[in-house]
Amino acid sequence: MNAHDGSKAPDSDRTASLLINNVQVKMPVRSGSIGPDVIDVGRLYRESGCFTYDPGFTSTANCSSKITYIDGEEGILLYRGYPIEQLAKSSNFLEVCYLLLNGELPTETQYKEFDGHITRHTMVHEQMTRFFTGFRRDAHPMAVMCGVVGALSSFYHDSTDIHDLKHRVIASHRMVAKMPTIAAMAFKYSIGQPFIYPRNDLEFASNFLQMCFAVPCEPYEVDPVVAKALDRIMILHADHEQNASTSTVRLAGSSGANPFACIAAGIACLWGPAHGGANEAALKMLEEIGHVRNIPEFIKRVKDKNEGVRLMGFGHRVYKNYDPRAKVMQETCHEVLGKLGIKDDLLDVAMELERIALHDDYFIEKKLYPNVDFYSGIVLRAIGFPVSMFTPLFAVSRTVGWIAQWKEMIEDPEQKIGRPRQLYVKRG
Repeated sequence: MNAHDGSKAPDSDRTASLLINNVQVKMPVRSGSIGPDVIDVGRLYRESGCFTYDPGFTSTANCSSKITYIDGEEGILLYRGYPIEQLAKSSNFLEVCYLLLNGELPTETQYKEFDGHITRHTMVHEQMTRFFTGFRRDAHPMAVMCGVVGALSSFYHDSTDIHDLKHRVIASHRMVAKMPTIAAMAFKYSIGQPFIYPRNDLEFASNFLQMCFAVPCEPYEVDPVVAKALDRIMILHADHEQNASTSTVRLAGSSGANPFACIAAGIACLWGPAHGGANEAALKMLEEIGHVRNIPEFIKRVKDKNEGVRLMGFGHRVYKNYDPRAKVMQETCHEVLGKLGIKDDLLDVAMELERIALHDDYFIEKKLYPNVDFYSGIVLRAIGFPVSMFTPLFAVSRTVGWIAQWKEMIEDPEQKIGRPRQLYVKRG
């Protein structure tokens, strides 16, 4: 497996000039290994008295990072230089975790050691089981996870000193290991079943499945096809550059907050329907369509601006081409449904919608290609997860990306506490 080798090199001699109120401000132009150049506006206010205005930070780089790279125009996603398609095909989730946290794929010895660390941290403090009884049974699992993850810092004092490298490493391992346990406990609590403890003899995805679906009164066998599908879903969602929840984790971390609080902040942000709830929205759309015969009328409504009907699971704020994760997810979707013997009408609807979107001039012009959320909801439903668990599963996957970004930020000498500026407009 080969990492993508960027061809660009930093150029510290180039500058960009901006003329403001007859004052010329020269700002350094910085180049990454690949991707667009950036203009360093750090001295802009000091030299001109002006700030930049960029709602949503769509044209602003808030950090320098070595972790993830996205080229939305070409449909490229790289983890530490490795294409996502290669990793999904040739690696498992824990190998990808090691890659994101440490910068390179592990050797056999490194993997065995890392796997051991994660396995030894999968259990949560027994006293934490009492937390769950304080929530209503119908509480959303994401609400439960926000509270429980935030409380981890009150139990694990030996990994909250962000300035201690050993503490940061232990916190990283704990978060990757305990998030599946916490998510599974939230699920079990919501359906009134007893908690199932982690098993050290199972690999990561299989262990999560047995914590979610096993019961004490009978043995549970993990289907290897289902386990592989879940492992692949987690790989595809492990990190995605400076998205809303990742930026939230970095912003919380910039204040010196402990890592558990930072991850809880990321969970809260991910809970938003515009971010982590996209696969849930896509599945609801397919359910509303119901059958292939209803698609023409639905498409007609999508094209009619007056109807206000959106095509969920298509298009992406970053990707202006086919989402590379969607191609992998499509294959996984067929594998799971085929193995489980499920004939799902929603898959037929999804396939026909995909065909139309890829050939209809309206969707081609607007670059509304299927994204990863289009297929992942179908797979998760086939495995047996209710819609309320879709976003918690996203959080389980994304935790390693959050913690890798947090570690990178803490160790970056350029980083300082986040303090965005504003354009103040007087009322009235």
